[in-house]
Amino acid sequence: MSNLSLRLPDSLHRKIRELAEREDVSINQFIAAAAAEKAAALLTLEYIEERARRADPRLVDRLLRRVPDAPPVPGDELPVSSRRPNIALEPTVPRAKKSRRG
Repeated sequence: MSNLSLRLPDSLHRKIRELAEREDVSINQFIAAAAAEKAAALLTLEYIEERARRADPRLVDRLLRRVPDAPPVPGDELPVSSRRPNIALEPTVPRAKKSRRG
């Protein structure tokens, strides 16, 4: 276990104290749990990004073709503003350069 000196604005310190009391834990436990949750979120994002970089778009396409074409379960629909194609899932193919003819 290591020690860490931490400077917090008084307002944040008060809020953390209130939340720690509400959760019936010490301020140290509260801050340690908050730091662990933040670290886990960042590490998870890094892991997912790394896995996405290694993904084979052809395999993703093949797997998605196996999914039945069915409407979503009620309550699982996308908002109207979000209904656009996910170009991240499309295979990347280099475009041929167009020649300039005058």
